[in-house]
Amino acid sequence: MMPRQPFPDYPDACGWNAMLPPRTPKPHASGAIAVKYAVIGAGFTGLAAARRLSELDPTAEIAVLEATTVGEGSSGRNSGFISPHDHAFGLSPADIPRANAINGFAAQGFAALQALIERHGIDCRLEKAGRIKAAATARGEEVVLRLREGARALGVPHEFLDSNAMEARIGSPYYRCGLFTGEGYLLQPAALIRGLADALPAQIQLYEQSAVLSLERHGKWQLRTADAHISADTVVFATNAFVKTFGYLRDRLVTIYTYAAITEAMAPPDAARLGEAPVWGVLPAHRLGTTLRRVDADRLMVRSLYAYEHGIDIAHVRQELEACFRRRYPALSHVGLAYVWGGTTALTMNGSPSWGRLDDGLYASAGCNGSGVVKGTVLGRHLADLIAGEHDQSALEAAYGEANWIAPEPFRTVGFNVISRVERRKAGLEM
Repeated sequence: MMPRQPFPDYPDACGWNAMLPPRTPKPHASGAIAVKYAVIGAGFTGLAAARRLSELDPTAEIAVLEATTVGEGSSGRNSGFISPHDHAFGLSPADIPRANAINGFAAQGFAALQALIERHGIDCRLEKAGRIKAAATARGEEVVLRLREGARALGVPHEFLDSNAMEARIGSPYYRCGLFTGEGYLLQPAALIRGLADALPAQIQLYEQSAVLSLERHGKWQLRTADAHISADTVVFATNAFVKTFGYLRDRLVTIYTYAAITEAMAPPDAARLGEAPVWGVLPAHRLGTTLRRVDADRLMVRSLYAYEHGIDIAHVRQELEACFRRRYPALSHVGLAYVWGGTTALTMNGSPSWGRLDDGLYASAGCNGSGVVKGTVLGRHLADLIAGEHDQSALEAAYGEANWIAPEPFRTVGFNVISRVERRKAGLEM
């Protein structure tokens, strides 16, 4: 089948990638290639699946096909928050057994990433900073207080921050309160995904700038790129929402574009206004809110804005992100944004992924719901276990659940626009 556009066409360079030294990409796929496993997508999920397949089947030939250049794809465009606790369900007081189960899987994924970072000396600036769930509104404060209940019930060390403590910690008087949990880490996401790609085992061949343009089955699976024909016994989709362009999971996933910026390096007096904590990250109490984190000693990252299925004009994005930054730090209004970029994620209606077998020899993991670094690593590794017939995956399936049905177009777009307007009103100053 021939997809319309098998990957996001970003008009803007990834700021995280731009801050790193130039990287020479791996060669693109060309000619006839025969492998046992073909993995589409060199993000956190795809690389985890390929690496785990190589552990389970050490003699198998494995190809990873990346449509863009590693570091410029969606995996390098996130905010760089990771944790051994799941940020979406891991502090839920409503379902303690499920929260514990998901946190157990998150701890597995985090440990796997940490081991690779240490083994291969990946300089991704991994720092234990904790994380703050912050509220700028009364509705957001209710969310923070519920999370505090969950932290107490689950035995997660935490600290409630009132408005004065928030201002002292991050230098902004904008927030009413926050909940700090210590098991959060910050890193440079483009450096991590580049390091993981460059440290793949020898039996895995990574091809960059090799978008899969068609996928058909004639005995084995047949994949075509602009210059290559790949034959594979088993294919793994690790393209998140862009699995839809091949005709799969269209009734389970939506593509969301979100945007981020990093300020220019600040002079020491300005950097001193970023709070007493040398490293910190803030997640919003509302899912449409603004994410903040301190980058190095003298920059700030701000992430906000959401668009359904299509990107937003980058000039408008810059204006909106500047406004988010200045609302929180009016004394730094003279500080400019050095990098502005967008990225995609895949959302599902119930927050659960679409994961598992699609057809004979065809598997997918999609629907990260905005937390793809650790969760993608977990789901990629366990998808390889499923393919190889290793272990019973029912515990993982029970913990994460399965993405439920989404209405078709035009009802989907109408519904999204209505829900989005309602949620924006609810978010208010969290944005």
